[in-house]
Amino acid sequence: MNIFYGTGVAMVTPFHADGQIDYNGLRNLIEHLIDGGVEYLVSLGTTGESATLSEAERKQVWAFTAEVVNKRVGLVAGIGGNNTHEVVEQIKSFDTEGYDAILSASPHYNKPTQEGIYQHYRAIAQNTKLPIILYNVPSRTGSTISAETTVRLAKEFKNIIGIKEASGNFDLFNQLMRDKPEDFLFISGDDPVTLPMMALGGVGAISVIGNALPRQLSDMVRLLLNNDYKGAHEAHFNLIEFTRLMFAEGSPAGVKTALKQLGICGDTVRLPLVQVSEKTADAIAVELKKQAPVAVKA
Repeated sequence: MNIFYGTGVAMVTPFHADGQIDYNGLRNLIEHLIDGGVEYLVSLGTTGESATLSEAERKQVWAFTAEVVNKRVGLVAGIGGNNTHEVVEQIKSFDTEGYDAILSASPHYNKPTQEGIYQHYRAIAQNTKLPIILYNVPSRTGSTISAETTVRLAKEFKNIIGIKEASGNFDLFNQLMRDKPEDFLFISGDDPVTLPMMALGGVGAISVIGNALPRQLSDMVRLLLNNDYKGAHEAHFNLIEFTRLMFAEGSPAGVKTALKQLGICGDTVRLPLVQVSEKTADAIAVELKKQAPVAVKA
């Protein structure tokens, strides 16, 4: 599974001002990310605003993305939800052509027990041949995948290959890294703490800020994979303020603002999300010029 060592980017879904999907913007973004040296892309994770796309739109975005990527980098589809039966049906009907794995967040809102979370992922694992990356993001789902449940799933299902961890819980990380199978992938899903997570043994990141700064982010991740912590510290500290601004008024509104300033796509988001304030947009522009002064448009 070396394809998932390094930098993955949870891609935004570009929209026109009227809210319709901007496929030219999506093509621009894909080329920007591949040119930026990332190892793989995630289509329609949380950052892609998948919750506000229709089933037909999701299928169109997945197909378009696979066509444009054309196997030049790894490709992961975000497929999840809080209705296990519905998620399984989506996975059964998913066109896997061009895709290397599925990223699936723990069910939101229902607040299942650990046994419920285990049974949810068991059902998914039994209905796809694609590798599965678990996604633990309690701030969005309202529940946590415990280290014990993750290890249980990792040991029982060969196609559950890793976890995108965005809980921020280092006690959980410590237990997981101690007890997991050796080849089970521990992936940062939280940009501000990618460096310490990789210091624990993480193999990379699935990033939001990488949409705007793929080269800077992937360079930092490679330094960490090569155990060059001095170089990685410098890269990390250079990204701190930019990273803070990306989440200051919600994601992906912040990174879409940066992408607009880079001339890649617009900054439209679908309700209930809204665009960032003018004050934050101005601060992003200042910080972005420090990171990529040549690319930023006036």
